[in-house]
Amino acid sequence: MSHPTDETHDPAPETSMGVSNLFEVEEQAPDGATVGSAPAVTAPPVKSPAPAPVANDDDDPAPELVWYVLKVQSSREDTIRDALERRVKIQGLGQFFGRIVVPTEKITEIRNNKKKIVERKSYPGYIMVEMELNEKTWFTVRETPGVGDFVGAHGQPTKMTEAEVNQMLGQQTAAEAEAAPKVRIDVERGDRVKIKDGPFENFEGTVEEVIEQRGLVKVMLIIFNRPTPVDLEYWQVERTLD
Repeated sequence: MSHPTDETHDPAPETSMGVSNLFEVEEQAPDGATVGSAPAVTAPPVKSPAPAPVANDDDDPAPELVWYVLKVQSSREDTIRDALERRVKIQGLGQFFGRIVVPTEKITEIRNNKKKIVERKSYPGYIMVEMELNEKTWFTVRETPGVGDFVGAHGQPTKMTEAEVNQMLGQQTAAEAEAAPKVRIDVERGDRVKIKDGPFENFEGTVEEVIEQRGLVKVMLIIFNRPTPVDLEYWQVERTLD
């Protein structure tokens, strides 16, 4: 009688789909980096559009200032200069103008037997203006009360040369600037004069020479019936009435 065979059923081997695959296990490298994980993808930065270039007023060429001479009403030079400066400021044209000058000079006069230094206008009826000539500046100048016209041929303003500018502005070298003010002598060679001060007071004679740089007058006097030249200060003599 045969005995039933005991068949032992071994448990089925685990397939590759085991417990280890039910949970993902991350392994880390010794340096802490994750092994087997996909690297993170970073989106490239978005570049903002470059700003449009801004116009720069500094790129404009600087005004070219040139000296001109204006004919103006005589005895009103200072007032007209001040009025022109105000108009330039009000109209915002300062960058097109430089100096506006009434040329003057210092002279020495004798009043009541006293020496006095006074300032007088070198060119009455004229002023100098440093400017760039264009339509706006020309109109501003011409519409200023008291201004006649620019000095120039055929109605065209003429630029001044450097020598003319220096002459009208009275610019001098350092040595000349330290010199005494210009002396105004009212007598000329050949004039009959009377001495009003000094050892020859009340003598009369004839002017032989005027030394303006030194403020002297050489007068020929008759002393002891002999013609004698005498150098006198210009303020010591006065012209006589013939």
